[in-house]
Amino acid sequence: MDMIYIVILAVGVLGALLLGAQALAGPNPRKALKRRMELVKERHGDSALAANAQAQIRKLMAARASRVDSWASTLMPKPALMRQRLERTGKDITLGKYAMISLGLLLFVAALLMIKGAPFLLALFAGLFFGVAVPHFVVNFLIGRRLKQFNSNFPDAIELMVRGLRSGLPITETLGIVAGEITGPVGAEFRSVADKMKIGRTMEVSLQETADRLGTAEFQFFVITLAIQRETGGNLAETLSNLADVLRKRGQMKLKIKAMSSESKASAFILGSLPFVVFALVSMVNPKYMSGFFVDERLIIAGLGGMCWMGIGVFIMAKMVNFEI
Repeated sequence: MDMIYIVILAVGVLGALLLGAQALAGPNPRKALKRRMELVKERHGDSALAANAQAQIRKLMAARASRVDSWASTLMPKPALMRQRLERTGKDITLGKYAMISLGLLLFVAALLMIKGAPFLLALFAGLFFGVAVPHFVVNFLIGRRLKQFNSNFPDAIELMVRGLRSGLPITETLGIVAGEITGPVGAEFRSVADKMKIGRTMEVSLQETADRLGTAEFQFFVITLAIQRETGGNLAETLSNLADVLRKRGQMKLKIKAMSSESKASAFILGSLPFVVFALVSMVNPKYMSGFFVDERLIIAGLGGMCWMGIGVFIMAKMVNFEI
């Protein structure tokens, strides 16, 4: 049985590390270049048989990936919402990759605890907790980091649009200029809007779809401003200039609130992490003293109850120090 647990542990660790590295690394430029060269060879090469074979291989790989995604969508609740969250990260993370990473973490934690002598149910529930919570928090971190970068560069993009409008360019052309000149998430989102407009979508629909996917108030202000200006008329350049100024002041207010609430957030973090730190330190100093929490059913129930109450307390403290403007 120990050998089986070790094999499960090794497979879970290897799968989680490989899938996590592939998901967070993004597209490989060498692979992208190789793929473009293969497409050029297929178009202009002499060997039609080799081109057809490569096309069939790509179709099989795409079908296999779609099968993994369909399997993950049947098991996950609200797969459409999960796909939208993964798109907001800006990474090449499909629903199948996310499900495989969660499954790898589940097997890794469960096998590790069972090797240490924990009961099966405790190892299973701990594996479920880590397999669900860790990828969820990682996705939240990636979304927050991307939105923060987007909001910091978005006023500069609006100012660039204002300069284009004042020079006589139409609003659709200024969107293309922002897509080509601004780097990072802002440029990527505006390129997506420009590509949708090239295939026949209206500007209002393209911007609203991007706003729904981003879920940030700053871009929603921009979409509402353009919609109101389309209906009422007026100087669009002046309106967008005022919007950029409002967004900059909003960002400054967020930084002030973050500085004023930093002490409370640090206190909440210390109070929330202190029991777990003490448990880990005592386990390192005297493992036999804390080993009962993994074997004795009464201590397991007491520990789970304490963790639930600690979770409620941490949730309340997090809400108390979280300010929205």
